[in-house]
Amino acid sequence: MRQEAEVRTAEVVARVEQLGAVLRERPGGLHDDHLRVERALGDGDVEAFALGVESALAGIEYPVGLGGARRAGFAPESRELMLEIELPAQTVVPSVLGYRFKASAPPAVVPQPRKESECRSLYRDLVARLALRVIDEAFAVTPPALVDAVAFNGIVRAKDRATGKPIEPCLIGLRVSREAFGELVLDEPELDPVRSLRYLNAVVSQHPYDLEPVPPVVTFDLSRYKLAPGRDVVAGLDSRPDLLAMDPTEFEHLIRRLFEKAGLKSWVTQASRDDGIDAVAVIEQPLLSTQCIIQAKRTKNVVPADTVRAVAGLVNDTGASKGIVVTTAWFGKTSLDFAPRNRLELIDGRHLKALLLEHLGIDSLIGLPKLPPGWQPRDLS
Repeated sequence: MRQEAEVRTAEVVARVEQLGAVLRERPGGLHDDHLRVERALGDGDVEAFALGVESALAGIEYPVGLGGARRAGFAPESRELMLEIELPAQTVVPSVLGYRFKASAPPAVVPQPRKESECRSLYRDLVARLALRVIDEAFAVTPPALVDAVAFNGIVRAKDRATGKPIEPCLIGLRVSREAFGELVLDEPELDPVRSLRYLNAVVSQHPYDLEPVPPVVTFDLSRYKLAPGRDVVAGLDSRPDLLAMDPTEFEHLIRRLFEKAGLKSWVTQASRDDGIDAVAVIEQPLLSTQCIIQAKRTKNVVPADTVRAVAGLVNDTGASKGIVVTTAWFGKTSLDFAPRNRLELIDGRHLKALLLEHLGIDSLIGLPKLPPGWQPRDLS
């Protein structure tokens, strides 16, 4: 029994050392995946590229209990890889320091509990190390010419102790460029992974051991949208383009370019798979990012109130923070009253013309057959 206590104590010590070494003991040769991953995107298949990244990351060996699921999405226009990983639960940290033989009647091998504060510290350190390792591996398996940044969420699948229902709190959220991440010396023994995340402006749970969540930096899964290749429609426009004369797809890309120029990251969805969503945009803020869904209505008539209500439904269905309806025409009073109460922003043709001039330098025309209520002739020309 004394020997059993020594063996079990040695196993606990080895496990703690293994947790501490998970960042330092990264595998080499991951750059060999570049060609295979790049080939998928070369065929124009963004989804295949994301799956290739997932496959490459899934093939990397981790210590038992540390290699959770990986999910990826890719936005080629911003060269950003969206990455979500499953972090281990708190039970991965040994709750005992070791075992000892107790000469009692009867004799027994008894555990020596680890202080809760130490368990919390070990777990915080572990999830930080895992986040840094996975991001490093993501940059390693993707070509620098294709992926310039990673938007990372680290989640834990657990049960809510209050309700017993499954939950997936996000413990770490981080958006980082390849250049900024390259400043870290991950093999340095004195590297503090928690401080490294702070240096990268990550959003980290103050109490990860208690599964206290933080807002994820990517509040949606881009892989649910079928994203269309980017098109530079601005370069091909006339000096004073008529918005109503534009091709519908070109109009959507013009709106995407407008929001991008205004400081949002945005993507156009493919018409066959967009569920009424013409574009997806992200408003980046220091501590979180806000997802918006955008519908562009190139029309000469008032936008029906039912259309505005439908976008509000999409906001709820997708978990977006906001919906934006952009049109060449105008909105009725019912829509204008409905929008503020339902996380919607309405941009009519007059406002759109002003935004195009301000952000893209485009002095556009809107060839409406009649002057909308409350508009002036200069609003069209």
